[in-house]
Amino acid sequence: MGKVGLGLLIVLLLAAVAGGVAMMTLDLPAPSQPVEKVIPNDRVLD
Repeated sequence: MGKVGLGLLIVLLLAAVAGGVAMMTLDLPAPSQPVEKVIPNDRVLD
């Protein structure tokens, strides 16, 4: 693997670790309003 490939792999791993840490530490609120969507029967029965 070349230097470019190794650098890209390291950047991707660091981004994945940073994203995981952000997801564990951020306190994102749940949606406060229920979502109601009508699905036509044509889409359900196919």
